[in-house]
Amino acid sequence: MRISASNQEETRDGFRFRGGHAALDLTATLTGRLKPTQRDLLTRPEDVIRWLQAAGFECAATAPDDDLLGMARRLREAIYALAMGCVAGQVRPASARATLNDIARLPAAAPEIGADGSARLRGDASALLTFVAREAVLLLGGEVADRVRQCEGDGCAILFFDTSRSGDRRWCSMTACGNRHKVAAFRQRKEKSQ
Repeated sequence: MRISASNQEETRDGFRFRGGHAALDLTATLTGRLKPTQRDLLTRPEDVIRWLQAAGFECAATAPDDDLLGMARRLREAIYALAMGCVAGQVRPASARATLNDIARLPAAAPEIGADGSARLRGDASALLTFVAREAVLLLGGEVADRVRQCEGDGCAILFFDTSRSGDRRWCSMTACGNRHKVAAFRQRKEKSQ
């Protein structure tokens, strides 16, 4: 079960996991938010199941349908709108709050301890998305909401939970956006010194 940051790969099964929190990682399934053309990684109901599995959830046998896809997309956009309100220090949009709260009220996956002693969730895809919605409520409506950030990388819109001690993390990933920034800054310094 993956709720927060882990040492797993940042990209799994074509999805990015740089947010440090499942709710923020869900928002990354729409790429190119700051660009003229976006790409939705949730185009079919089966993509929702793939994302849940890539996120580390054990998804019970589910017949994916368009309702599941719609739920995942509504949840993703509600979380994104609310998180951006946190980032900007603005009032959270009422429609996004209503959507998130409506999904969080649905029956959620139940936690249990597996035979190996590890925690996991039991539920179908809809119940797992509801769990993600509840986690989003706790994150975005809790005391650490001010630790939600948007990557400062050029053209990157990935949201992440800043767990740095100083609270000044700037990039979704040091191996991606952070490294590009450092390389660009190095080149600028080198050009100025010549």
